[in-house]
Amino acid sequence: MVGVDGAGRTHRLRELAAAAAAPVWWPAAPTGTPGRLLVVDDAHRLDAAALRTLSRAARGGVPMVIARRPTIGRPELAELDGIVAAGGVEILTPLDHDGVARLVATLTGRPVSPDVAAAVLAASAGLPAVAAAIATAPPGVPAPALLARVQRRFAALGRPVVTVARVLALELDLPDHVLAGAAGTEATGALRILRDEGLLVPDGDRMIPAVAVAVLAELPAAERRRLHDAVAGALLAARADPVAAAGQLRAARAVTPVAATVYREAGERLRFDDPAGALGWFDDAVDAGADPAAVAPGRAEASALLGLPVDADHGDGRLALVAGAVAAHQGRTARAAELLVGAAGPGAVLAVPAQVGLGQAPATVGPAPTALVRLAEGALAAADPEAALPLLIEAAEECERRPPAVVLPDTPHALAAVVAVTAGDVATAEHLLAPRGRDVGGPVFAERHRLLLAWARMRAGRYDTALIELGRRPGAEQPGRERLLRAALAAGMARRRGDIAGLREAWTGAEPLLARRTADLWQLEMLEELAVAAARLRRPGRAEPVLGLLDAIVTRLGRPVAWSVALGWIRLHMAIVTEDAEAAAGVAGQLSAVVTGAARPRAQCAAAALWARVLAGHVDPEATVAVTEDLHAAELPWEASRLAGQAAVRTSDPVAARHLLERARELAEPDRAAAATGGAGLSERELAVARLVLAGSTHREIGAQLYIAPKTVEHHVARIRAKLGTTTRAEMMAVLREILTR
Repeated sequence: MVGVDGAGRTHRLRELAAAAAAPVWWPAAPTGTPGRLLVVDDAHRLDAAALRTLSRAARGGVPMVIARRPTIGRPELAELDGIVAAGGVEILTPLDHDGVARLVATLTGRPVSPDVAAAVLAASAGLPAVAAAIATAPPGVPAPALLARVQRRFAALGRPVVTVARVLALELDLPDHVLAGAAGTEATGALRILRDEGLLVPDGDRMIPAVAVAVLAELPAAERRRLHDAVAGALLAARADPVAAAGQLRAARAVTPVAATVYREAGERLRFDDPAGALGWFDDAVDAGADPAAVAPGRAEASALLGLPVDADHGDGRLALVAGAVAAHQGRTARAAELLVGAAGPGAVLAVPAQVGLGQAPATVGPAPTALVRLAEGALAAADPEAALPLLIEAAEECERRPPAVVLPDTPHALAAVVAVTAGDVATAEHLLAPRGRDVGGPVFAERHRLLLAWARMRAGRYDTALIELGRRPGAEQPGRERLLRAALAAGMARRRGDIAGLREAWTGAEPLLARRTADLWQLEMLEELAVAAARLRRPGRAEPVLGLLDAIVTRLGRPVAWSVALGWIRLHMAIVTEDAEAAAGVAGQLSAVVTGAARPRAQCAAAALWARVLAGHVDPEATVAVTEDLHAAELPWEASRLAGQAAVRTSDPVAARHLLERARELAEPDRAAAATGGAGLSERELAVARLVLAGSTHREIGAQLYIAPKTVEHHVARIRAKLGTTTRAEMMAVLREILTR
């Protein structure tokens, strides 16, 4: 009979003895006679002489049943076992669910529910002695019988084995070499002893859960802390993965100085990959006694990546880098440049985009990771957007391959998108801001990338993404830079929809941000929407200080063509919304002196000259169509549509007016190419109306955008509903959502 202690060896021997036909002898001494069944319990405990005597008796024909532990540790026991085993070997296995239920019912004298039986089975691993102790224990406390059993066993075992048992009681999943390091002894032999003692789960190296509870219950608090430190030290010495090691220590509720080191290392490992998880480890490190100053840099990095408040302005090293990045997120560009230039490591390189944004570009780029060097080089080349774009794209790709271990003031994806739109290349901006690039820079940049994508598409005349973003409610308070971007997006959509109330709301949200006087080059085109909103609301003076800042920045950069024209374009549209022909003519005169081969600024300069003449009442239909073609090619379709529309209402030639008005309507289509597919029999104009209805525009807003009367919009909607076979607006919207978004 083979089984660990507590497996029921003695109980089984009694059953066999009771069923035996021959007389049974339970000897106090190892003797016996043929014909009488000799029953020997705990054969492994007998001395060598007794085992040899039993072997002689067995060879002499004495029938014998012996019970022992699984491990055969001496040759005398091996000899006896070999003789008796010829008659068969019975291995005692753990009880199953039904066996546990029967045992508990027998001990308690009442039926046992399946849930109770399952709980006892899980806690006891099916070992009968442990299950019996649990079944008869008072609820909510370690089983007294198990406590006594553990104490008896530990009194007989050597300290190394007891130490291994106590480490196992922490219920950590430790490799053998870490277990040995924590216990300070070789683990294999100790595990074999503990398994024979019935303290480990069958066929495993884990401690039986209920036994582990009993071991820890009798363990003094000081000893438990010592064990925690020993485990933490062994994990560090073994160079275990700090996150896995920290998970082990957290499971053991370890709060010791060495455990604090492991928790801090786990936070450092995760701060860029899982900043929220890293903050949890940093909290655990401080709770376990880590120096808050040692944890501060990692905590600041993780917090900044999550967009949480960070107080790092007065730090140095990594804290200074974080402070500079956070200042950039908040839209405080000058402060960001100041902090980053004074920071160690890659600080000077990270400062370059902010310095360029202020018109204070350095002459050289210092050593840093490749992604950051390319980002700085791209920023330095921003005077020519078409030259800067390849460098920024390379920086973005490198950032995706090997993300730098630093909080970025801005991502290469974001800066490249701004430069791409300025160069009239919205497709590149969309590619860079697609979902695969949105994870770069951490969660704090996810919304920035989404808003920039919406802004780029809005500039290109596609409004669905912008409306989705404006309908999305931000989870936490946004940094100042993103609040300004969101306000510019809202103002741009209100401007394109002819929504004065929306324009006023967007301006109200942006005005306090503009009052901070923190504009930079990278915000120039976005600020167009807010400056035009101020002019449309008869408050142009509120935008002038910001325009003055931008003018000074462009001047410090040497008046590069693309940015000078973009700034003039803002003033042109401020004049257009107020119908100030004189101001428009002044801007057009300034832009007429610009000489450039770049398509977008060339189209803008030509459009400025033509627009000034249109506002003065001089319309050249052919020239207008040609200029609108160039604007459309430069990804400025809405402006092209406005120019054609305003020329149409100012010409005295009715034929030219109809032609220009039709041209304005064509340019106002949100997405003609996409609309032409799968439209369920709808015409192009009906598809255009349908998309705007689906985006939430009112009939008046659709009419203003497509240059048709609200009543005409109403007729289009009625025909759409009829063609789709729907009877209610809700049904129509559901069908449109299906055919226009698939």
